[in-house]
Amino acid sequence: MKKKAVLSVSDKTGIIEFAAGLVQQEYELISTGGTYKTLQEANIPVKYVTEITGFPEILDGRVKTLHPKIHGGILAIDSEKHRSQCEENGIDFIDLVCVNLYPFRETIAKEGVTFEEAIENIDIGGPTMVRSAAKNHSRVTIVVNPDNYTKVLSSLKENGAIPSGMRKELAAEAFAHTAEYDRLIAGYLEGQINTKDYFPKQLRLSAAKVQDLRYGENPSQQAAFYADPEAGKGTLAYGKQLQGKELSYNNWMDMDAAWRIAAEYEQTACVIIKHTNPCGVALGSSVQEAYERALAADPVSAYGGIIALNRVIDENTAMVMKEKFYEVILAPDFSPKALEILSAKVNLRLFAVGREECCKTRGWKIRTVNGGFLVQDEDNGTTPVTEWVTVTEAKPTPEDLAELEFAWKTCKHVKSNAITVSANRQIIGVGAGQMNRVGSARIALEQSGEKAKGAYMASDAYFPFPDSVELAQSYGIKAIVHPGGSIRDQEVIAAADRLGVIIVHTGRRHFQH
Repeated sequence: MKKKAVLSVSDKTGIIEFAAGLVQQEYELISTGGTYKTLQEANIPVKYVTEITGFPEILDGRVKTLHPKIHGGILAIDSEKHRSQCEENGIDFIDLVCVNLYPFRETIAKEGVTFEEAIENIDIGGPTMVRSAAKNHSRVTIVVNPDNYTKVLSSLKENGAIPSGMRKELAAEAFAHTAEYDRLIAGYLEGQINTKDYFPKQLRLSAAKVQDLRYGENPSQQAAFYADPEAGKGTLAYGKQLQGKELSYNNWMDMDAAWRIAAEYEQTACVIIKHTNPCGVALGSSVQEAYERALAADPVSAYGGIIALNRVIDENTAMVMKEKFYEVILAPDFSPKALEILSAKVNLRLFAVGREECCKTRGWKIRTVNGGFLVQDEDNGTTPVTEWVTVTEAKPTPEDLAELEFAWKTCKHVKSNAITVSANRQIIGVGAGQMNRVGSARIALEQSGEKAKGAYMASDAYFPFPDSVELAQSYGIKAIVHPGGSIRDQEVIAAADRLGVIIVHTGRRHFQH
């Protein structure tokens, strides 16, 4: 008796070739709906599922394969008892099931999709067959991914059967497929319910492995990179490495930090990152100017750093970049000539994020703690300048506010306690991650040196004491922006008034631990 295969796929990629290959291996094919029509039009011998069940499709196609002659054939094990029961009930063994599910993700992503449309794209028969076949993988082969068609056919041609190890791998993939499907449905339905819970009661995450990494933060740690299926083009996860060595865990961390800052600015901007903190940020009238100004801020720290630009990298910029050693350069894209120039540095990693506007992401920041997870909103955006409040007697000019905004946007991405000093849209000093704010201010100001005269300072949180303002004034800082909100705000403001320093409050803190 011929072996039997059920084929019922939403994604028709490669199904004709796969079905033809199964026929060559003397499988009898059973199919439903659109898959049946596709195979019939390709002149591939196939039986409609009703020929097997003796029962018509009913309820607008909601019930097709939910029948003992299908599920009995899939779930039966190769034992005398099961064979006997199948013979008594006219059930033939089914040896292979090829199913992928209604496009629920694609449906709910459509603009204007109705709740009723979403519900009708919840597959029932498909997941049931997938789970039945995966449960009985000791005998049945389950295929849910078109990428596996060639592998399955090759094994049948070489061995006449699918090895047990491969069936187990395919079963694991199948259960992952249905788990992701159910996760999407549960998340969609939760989103339709009016609830006081901002975050779901169950944190369900799913991500596809993009690549194994050379190692983690240290060579003794293993690591991998996964892409969030709910993100898309314009995000790092869906960009493309164009050349260079494999990306490491630390590369990805630094690339993320660099791209987040570069994306803050509408003007042409360049960011240089070292250990997730910026050592150079600048705007420019051209890509080359932005790069050269960012590099000039701290050329020593820039060595071996990560470069991000929010514009396509051109030939002129590539020519000056090739003279320095960097780990990664990322941008929306690279011109053909820029790629040719930088290709001489074979180990340099070039990464094109894409020219698309940044696509939506999950909007959450998720971190592990010992035994659990912390989940919060991403710290997107900031308080617009029009809502800032000047609290000192000295008032800022529009140019002062523009410079403070530049410093503030960068400061948001520096590890707290965070201080940035800027002049002419160039970060000239950064104080990151110190245990007290005056310590961070001292580092940033010392780095700025003489350039601090007439420059601007930003702080990611309020000043608890006047000491940082007094230190800033001693270096010649003209104006400071910070959130405000300290119980000693008046002491700090009084010191600023006494010293002639402008202070502006944003009303919004940007801690980054």
